[in-house]
Amino acid sequence: MANPIPLTLRVIRNEHQALAAMLRSIPLLLAQQRSRGIAPDFEALRAMLFYVDEFPERLHHPKESLLLFPKLRARAPQLREVLDQLEDEHERGERAIRDLEHALLAYEMLGEPRRDAFETLLQRYVSGYLQHMGTEERDILPAAERLLSEADWRELDEAFARNQDPLAAEGGVVSAPDGLYQALFQRILNALPAPLGLAPAV
Repeated sequence: MANPIPLTLRVIRNEHQALAAMLRSIPLLLAQQRSRGIAPDFEALRAMLFYVDEFPERLHHPKESLLLFPKLRARAPQLREVLDQLEDEHERGERAIRDLEHALLAYEMLGEPRRDAFETLLQRYVSGYLQHMGTEERDILPAAERLLSEADWRELDEAFARNQDPLAAEGGVVSAPDGLYQALFQRILNALPAPLGLAPAV
């Protein structure tokens, strides 16, 4: 009988899936609104970028950088280069999302002359983030599953269980402590193009 997949790996993969869906949805939302000849839903776009900043940048990356990566460095020196690359991308992530949020604000405040700059920066951010997660899925998570010990996984699972993205909860259940983020999540889900969200298909 195969060993069960550690909670840590399930959490990371669930969070990757939720984030990838969110990132792919932002350009889809813009294209949908453009095809209908309506102005962008700036409130929804701000909510979506805030989610990327609030959860993946502030919670997901630190869990990887502070908990998983050090254990893997100790057991897989051959991965040092790729781990260095991923750490560098984590460190640059906060500045990148701030730049994107600023570009969105400029588009909202100044109109069409700033559309192209925002959409170009958005595409670059989405492409880079998806590539980053792809590297982790291809090179890091399988190595961790092979090399880390049961004691490592117990320690990691305990930490990851306390700190999960509510949009990536096990079983796809959206939950937020004390309802703090429920309005944000509902706003995002309502805005997403079907079938990703609750909005009707166009």
